[in-house]
Amino acid sequence: MRTRLITTGAAVCAAATMLAPTPAEAASAVQIYRVYYDSPGKDTRSNAKLNGEWVQLINKSRTARQLRGYKLRDKTGYTYTFGSFVLRAGKTVVVHTGKGRNTATHRYWGRSWYVWNNTGDTAYLRYPNGKAADSCSWGSKGDWKRC
Repeated sequence: MRTRLITTGAAVCAAATMLAPTPAEAASAVQIYRVYYDSPGKDTRSNAKLNGEWVQLINKSRTARQLRGYKLRDKTGYTYTFGSFVLRAGKTVVVHTGKGRNTATHRYWGRSWYVWNNTGDTAYLRYPNGKAADSCSWGSKGDWKRC
């Protein structure tokens, strides 16, 4: 009987270990903060209108992050890949759809057509290794979304 109790106790302990929840993955230091998917006014495809469509990323960590190789994409697969770019701790960067001069707070995709669908879409942020860092989805209501 004693052996049986030890075996049963070991089995219960093993089962409890297998059923215990695993800790959730830590949130990415760099996250999608806001998406302005419907630029103001009529969609004329002008560079100004294209740049009225953007995604804002935030670095929520206490250290600067190198974003080289990070990818920002939509459901269709349109992809912006960061070159060498450091996002300082607690700071944001806006990735505009159109053309412009890159700065420490604004990056430009250089596209001549819209990326983000006004009727609903998802913005995905991926690490250089392809793993998901963050995502943000929206429907057809409004012009922008805080993620």
